[in-house]
Amino acid sequence: MTIQDSPKGLTRRQLLSRATAAGASFVVGAGFIAAPNASWAATADHLRPETFATLVQMARDIYPHDKVGDEFYVIAVKGYDTAEAAENVEVGIAGLDAAARGKGHASYLGMGWERDRVDLLRAMEDSAFFQQVRGGLVTGLYNQKAVWPIFGYEGSSFEFGGYIDRGFNDINWL
Repeated sequence: MTIQDSPKGLTRRQLLSRATAAGASFVVGAGFIAAPNASWAATADHLRPETFATLVQMARDIYPHDKVGDEFYVIAVKGYDTAEAAENVEVGIAGLDAAARGKGHASYLGMGWERDRVDLLRAMEDSAFFQQVRGGLVTGLYNQKAVWPIFGYEGSSFEFGGYIDRGFNDINWL
């Protein structure tokens, strides 16, 4: 729902609070998407804002990390917001939303429980769309240098002579 489409008599504050309570992303302006918890905001150039927000949630559900902020998932999926990829992504997300409606939800984003969303993704994991998104997320998410410290990765060691003399066995999170 865009602010321009808000029902008459509803203030901007009421609209935003209802969208937040529903757990939905909302559109503030042309192509601008903001998370209800204000943890991320982005602009969509080629994807519909709702599609972009669904793609971010899908990314988080495929590679869930509680310590990784939503802004890193936004960066990871931004590569799908291109003229070349837009049609395929729109069709894939429409299929995901249709599957959610088949389970009694308004959309994939409308599914409140992560477990329900993951079950939906598992049902489609052999599809070309799912594999494309999952594969792109591997590099889109984990190649962000700002994410590396969260996982305890110190970065490339090649230029320093390798890991042998740089604590290759000091990893304490496994």
